Amino acid sequence: MTHYAPLPEALRQSKPASKATRAAQQQVREQLAFNDQRSFDNARRGFLASMEPVVIRRESGQTVFDLTQFDFLSGEAPPEVNPSLWRQAQLNAQHTGLFQVCSRLYQVRSYDMANMTLIEGDTGWIIVDPLTASEVSAAALRLANETLGDRPVTGILITHSHVDHYAGIYGVITPEQAASGEVPIVAPASFVEEALSENVLAGNVMGRRATYMYGNLLKPGPKSFVSNGLGVTLALGSTGFAIPTDYIRETGERRTIDGVEIEFQMTPGTEAPAEFVFYLPGVKALCMAEITSHHLHNVYTPRGAQVRDALAWSAQINESIELFGSRLEIEFASHHWPIWGRDEVIEYLSKQRDLYKFIHDQSLRLANKGFNKEEIAEQLSLPDSLSQEFYNRDYYGTVSHNSRAVYVKYLGYFDGNPANLHPLPPEAAAQRYVQFMGGSDAIVNKATPCYEDGDYRWVAEVLNHVVMADPEHVQARALLADTYEQLGYQAESGPWRNFYLCGALELRQGLPQGSNYRVSPGVAEGMPVEDVAKLLAVQFVPDAFAGRRVSINLELSDLASACHLSIEHSVLHFYSHKDANASATVKGPSRAIKQLLLRLVPLAKSEVEVIGDPDAVADLLNAMDDFPRRFPLVTPRGAP
Repeated sequence: MTHYAPLPEALRQSKPASKATRAAQQQVREQLAFNDQRSFDNARRGFLASMEPVVIRRESGQTVFDLTQFDFLSGEAPPEVNPSLWRQAQLNAQHTGLFQVCSRLYQVRSYDMANMTLIEGDTGWIIVDPLTASEVSAAALRLANETLGDRPVTGILITHSHVDHYAGIYGVITPEQAASGEVPIVAPASFVEEALSENVLAGNVMGRRATYMYGNLLKPGPKSFVSNGLGVTLALGSTGFAIPTDYIRETGERRTIDGVEIEFQMTPGTEAPAEFVFYLPGVKALCMAEITSHHLHNVYTPRGAQVRDALAWSAQINESIELFGSRLEIEFASHHWPIWGRDEVIEYLSKQRDLYKFIHDQSLRLANKGFNKEEIAEQLSLPDSLSQEFYNRDYYGTVSHNSRAVYVKYLGYFDGNPANLHPLPPEAAAQRYVQFMGGSDAIVNKATPCYEDGDYRWVAEVLNHVVMADPEHVQARALLADTYEQLGYQAESGPWRNFYLCGALELRQGLPQGSNYRVSPGVAEGMPVEDVAKLLAVQFVPDAFAGRRVSINLELSDLASACHLSIEHSVLHFYSHKDANASATVKGPSRAIKQLLLRLVPLAKSEVEVIGDPDAVADLLNAMDDFPRRFPLVTPRGAP
C-alpha cells in the first residue's frame, strides 16, 4: 500500500461550520418537534445505579470504554453537529447504567453500543446479548450484582449474529461453562454459520470500513465523533465466541430457563441473517432484539454486509404485532430504551413496520418506472406521518442508502445502462477525468467557488477524481477534506457523519499505522475447524500451489475426530474425513491446530505434532495472504 505524507500543518486543522452548513442545521431545527421529551422520559425511567465514572479497562489498564469523553454533550447542538443527531447522542450517552424495566427485568445501557438485558430467574440471571467485549459485559453484570444482590448466570440468550451481541460472552461465563453446557446458550438457527461468515470471512475489509462507520479513529468532540446513532460508542476490548447449546428454529417455540417462560418468534434475513425476538408472558414484555430501534436501521450497512430484505423486515414486525400485540404491555430491545403502554407500543411498532415497507414499495415503484438507484435515492422521501417521529429518523440507516439497497436486492448494482456494464476502475477512470477536465489545478480552481457556495456533493465528486489520480496534490486533498467535513457536520446519520469525518482525517493525516488482520484467540477458541478452513480458503494465494496437489490430515485429539485440507487446481477444500494418501498429518488438541492454521502461533512453537512431510504444512502456512487492517479508503490503493 502506498502511504502519502500528511498535509501541511495549516491545512490539517478542522474548520468551523460554514454558512451553508449553519443554514442546513437551522432547517432541521424548524422541521422537527424538539420540544417532544417523551424519549428522554423513557430513557431515564427506572434508573437504579451506575458506576462513577463509567470508565472500563482491561486488566493491563488499557481503556476499553470511557463515557467521560462525552461530557461535552450538554446544552444546545453546536453548528458543527446536526441538531437531530445531537439529540440522539444525548439520549444514548446521558442515560447510562442499570435500569429496571419492570419486575424481574433489568437492562444495563450505554456500557457499550448495545444493551445487556438481565432477566431474574428463580436462582440466577438470564443474560440477553452479552455485548461486544468481555470487559464491558463483566462490568455490567458486576453492577447488577452489586445493586440487586449477587446471582449466578443461569442462561444466555443471543438474539442475533452481530458481534456486539455475543462477543462479550466470556465476561459473564467462563469458556469452561460454555463448553460443558453448564450454562445453556440459546441462539437462532444458523447463528454460528452467519456470525462467522459475516465477521470472519470478510472480517478484515468489514473491520476497516467499520472503523469509519463507528468513528473509531475520531476523538469524541463537537467537531469530531458524536455518536454512531445506534448507541453511544463501540467498546474495544477482548472478544470471544461460544457455540450455543440450543437453537430456536421455528416461530412459536418455547423454553423455560431457570423458571422463566420464553416464547420465540423467528425473524431471519431481516436485520441479521440469523435472529429471533421473544416474549416474556410472565411480565408481558416483548423483546424486539434489533428488529426495531429508535431510528431507521440499515437495510444495507455502510460497513459492508449482505443486503437485507426490507419487505421481510416489515412483515416480521407485523407478525410481532399479530402474535403479541394483544398481550404485551412493554417493548424493549437490544439498543436504546423501552416503551411502556400497549397503545404506545403498537403505534411505535406499526410506524416502524410501515417505515421499511414504504422504502421497499416506493423504491420498486420508481425502479419499475425506469429510474436507477441514484435517481430513486434523490427523489424518495418519507411521508410526514413517518418522518416526524424521532424513532424513524436517519440516525443509523438513511432513506437514501436504504432505497439503493432495495434496488440492489432485486436488480443488482447494474442499472441497465451499458456505459456502466464494464467501467474502468477508480484510479484509471480518475486519470482520464482529470485529463479531460484540464488537469488537477484547473479542477481545484473550478471547485473552490462551488465549495464556497455550499455545493459540497458536487465538490466531493469532482475532487475525488483528482485525489485518485494525483494523491500528492495538496490543495485537492485539503479542499476535499474540508468538503467531507462540512458534509459530516450536516449529516443526521451517525455512520454518515463518521464516514465523512474519517475520510477527512485520512486525507489530512494519511493512513494510521496498523497491523495485519488476525482472528482473535477468543474467537478462534469457539470456531469449528470447518469455519477455520473457510477462512484459510479466502486467505489462500493460488500462485503458491500452481500445478501442485497436496492434502494435509488434521487429527483433533480432544474431539476424537479427523478431517483434511486438500489443495487442487489452486483451490483449498475442506473434507470431514481423513485422506489415506495425505502428504502430512497434523495431530494435537483442536485449540492448538486452529491457532497454528490461523497463524496465531508459529509452527516451531506450536503444541502440534507433524507426521509426514513438514514442508507441506509450512508451505500451506506460507501461502496465506496478509490483510492489512489500515488500507486506504479515500486515496488510491495501488496494486494488490
